Amino acid sequence: MELYSTKHLSPNVSLQEAVLTGLPPDNGLYVPSTIPELPATFFDHIQDMNFREMALTVGHALLKDDIDKDSLATIVDDAFNFDTPVVHLEDNIHVLELFHGPTLAFKDYGARFMSRLMRYFLRNSDQEINILVATSGDTGGAVGYGFLGIEGIKVTILYPKGKVSEVQEKQLTTIGGNITTIEVDGNFDDCQSLVKAAFLDPVLSKTLHLTSANSINIARLIPQSFYYYQAYAQLKSSGLPLVVSVPSGNFGNLCGGLLAYQMGLPVYQFIASTNVNDVVPAYLKTGIFHPKPSVATISNAMDVGNPSNFPRILAIMNEDESLIKSKISGFAFDDYTTKVKMQEIHERFNYMMCPHTVVAYLGLKAWMESHRMPVTGVLLSTAHPAKFTDIVSPVIGAEVTLPPPLAQAYRKEKIAVSLSNRMEDLKAFLLSG
Repeated sequence: MELYSTKHLSPNVSLQEAVLTGLPPDNGLYVPSTIPELPATFFDHIQDMNFREMALTVGHALLKDDIDKDSLATIVDDAFNFDTPVVHLEDNIHVLELFHGPTLAFKDYGARFMSRLMRYFLRNSDQEINILVATSGDTGGAVGYGFLGIEGIKVTILYPKGKVSEVQEKQLTTIGGNITTIEVDGNFDDCQSLVKAAFLDPVLSKTLHLTSANSINIARLIPQSFYYYQAYAQLKSSGLPLVVSVPSGNFGNLCGGLLAYQMGLPVYQFIASTNVNDVVPAYLKTGIFHPKPSVATISNAMDVGNPSNFPRILAIMNEDESLIKSKISGFAFDDYTTKVKMQEIHERFNYMMCPHTVVAYLGLKAWMESHRMPVTGVLLSTAHPAKFTDIVSPVIGAEVTLPPPLAQAYRKEKIAVSLSNRMEDLKAFLLSG
């Protein structure tokens, strides 16, 4: 696979270089130069395939020039050793549950695949890679556990102080091993800016061989396209157009869906569902992309005021604004609306949703009410509600039982380094280690 930078100021690179460096020198984002189209026969029989078979078929179509099929099969089998169920909620609305991995969040798909792909690329090298990653909640835990114990790779996670849930913080700060966690005095945008600045710093890049595990790394987005095929396969028998609602913050998740669409997956409509950090929904209405400071909400993983993956949306959709606006709708919801709907869903269906999943439900319902046509709707459930028990439990008036991985993290002692949001402080810390 050949990849280019969205800023078009850096040379095209191989997949291995894109994965191991993370960002192009021009501070753009890597995007495949060509996106292969899957054969019609794949979709004719997709309902008879399991998730790993779909992932291997799609992954091989994309990566066949970079990794042999047997090695890819090993990565797929090891990375996706958990279920990806589609659960019926009401009428023609379904939930794609993406929280059955080890850290109970959808980020497990990208992090586990990427860690094993990096290990494959480093198999004949004595080079040590340092991964620097910013998290608004779930990315850090998934990356930390995904790379835990991977030889030749160290991970440093930056998270915004006081702006992740208590459960998320416990997961982030109790991993140990080759994983270091930094508590930044700032918001997620500050953490993300620090990561980007570090990549562009010639001393850090040369000394530490930095790369990223955020969704700015193309190795995260490829596996995040796989579960869209799972949704289609499970719901194909309805014979109705598929509409997918994606809870969105940094928009890597939506990019995965758009990549699947460009490979031939028949999605009728994507819905970018956000909280009050509505930069992309506003763009879809006005045609103007206007980043702004992020606002703290109960759906904290989506508190992003300047989504890094927006240039990728444009690139994957061939810079075609009319196509983007026709295939993607955007809706934004405040905390009050989210809480009211969270309680209602629990009362009506006896089903618990994390705040991000509720936002996706709201977006799907808003689109369906405004279009009044027969469709099959699916919303992406990105995290287990227990990761937000401090929010969910008071709203629904019921206890949220902690699954074993979270209960175990709660019993461990927090270990984190506290830093300001100044680049010079982060640089000094990284070079001291």
